[in-house]
Amino acid sequence: MPAAKQKDAGSRIRGSMRELREMDTLADGTSPVHARHPLAKLAVTITYVLTVVSFQKYDLTRLFVMVLYPAVLFSVTGLRLRTCLWKLRVVLPLVMAVGVFNPFFDRETLFTVGGAAVSGGVVSMLTLMLKGALCLMASYLLVATTRIEAICAALRAIHVPSVMVTMLLLTFRYVTLIGEEAAVMSDAYSLRAPGQRGIHYKAWGSFLGQLLLRSSDRAGELYASMQLRGFSGQFPYAKTARGTARDVIYAAAWIALFVLARRFDVTALIGGLMM
Repeated sequence: MPAAKQKDAGSRIRGSMRELREMDTLADGTSPVHARHPLAKLAVTITYVLTVVSFQKYDLTRLFVMVLYPAVLFSVTGLRLRTCLWKLRVVLPLVMAVGVFNPFFDRETLFTVGGAAVSGGVVSMLTLMLKGALCLMASYLLVATTRIEAICAALRAIHVPSVMVTMLLLTFRYVTLIGEEAAVMSDAYSLRAPGQRGIHYKAWGSFLGQLLLRSSDRAGELYASMQLRGFSGQFPYAKTARGTARDVIYAAAWIALFVLARRFDVTALIGGLMM
């Protein structure tokens, strides 16, 4: 039984790589958002992230209105929130933990709820957590509705240096090579150490060194094959059709809503109308 558990290490690595490749399947959807021009979606995402992070640390109620964007896109695209949270299960807790110590440093009471005092640290902690979650969701929605080649083409359209764009594309496309090498090495280790759970700490250094060497060899072979196919340092990024009026309206409408949400307290206005 322990040997079976050890053999699962390679399976887990392959499963992670399979999840990464599944993003291409999601990006091939046919929803109205999938059909929008990559540059429009990139502009909306960048503006959304900048707007979210610009809110002050005590603007928790004003920040709630920004939930509208991911809520609408999840509904329109057919993507499931559960899938998003599962794919972000590693990084989401880390991002949301940024402000976990705020309640210990900022103890000044801002308001009371049912007789219970709520300090500024609690509010700022919740604000930071919500900011992190919203920014990650927006990034996920961009990648899940746009292929990486199209995103890279959009980045080049706004004059992001080609070196950075090429590195992004190659990293996304060929990180699976490192994962495959790690899975093979993990399986080999389990066969040589039956009954041992995980990789012994004394073998971590040699394991990582061998992984680096094997990955470097694979990278050299990959680069040689790219050169044989005519690669000269510039990638022919995805050819996208020209933008349409719908793309302009999509980007302009969302950006205008973000600006209004940042400029005015929409939550308070809605609450006043309901009262």
